[in-house]
Amino acid sequence: MVAMTVDHTTPASQDGSVSTSGLVARAAEQISTLVRDELALAKTELVTKGKRAGVGGGLFGGAAALALYGLGLLIALAVIGLDYVWPLWLAVLAVAMVVFAAAGIAALTGKRQLAAATPPLPTEARAGITADIETVKTAVQEGRTS
Repeated sequence: MVAMTVDHTTPASQDGSVSTSGLVARAAEQISTLVRDELALAKTELVTKGKRAGVGGGLFGGAAALALYGLGLLIALAVIGLDYVWPLWLAVLAVAMVVFAAAGIAALTGKRQLAAATPPLPTEARAGITADIETVKTAVQEGRTS
């Protein structure tokens, strides 16, 4: 939760208590400040997560590029090895079929993973807002019974 400042400039009545309109004005100001602070927290959280995702994605992309070169070398090695046993055209065809099958499996698995992924949400800010709403609801309920 975000700390709030209390405005003591609300006019008080003769006995030192604050008027109802003063309390309502103060509550509206504090709720407005609270909402702005929670939105700022959500923005900060999303920016931080976005930066981490960008760096992680860049590193993952670099690793994938290097793995792709290594895979190409292994495929060439498989074709050369099969060329000793089969004619060259048959060795290339067999290796190509295995590569296409692996690509199909990877595509289907990737599609399933993307479908299962949840959208990124600012969980801390969301929890803070939920707690703030519950606090206001409780305060309103207590105010009505008094």
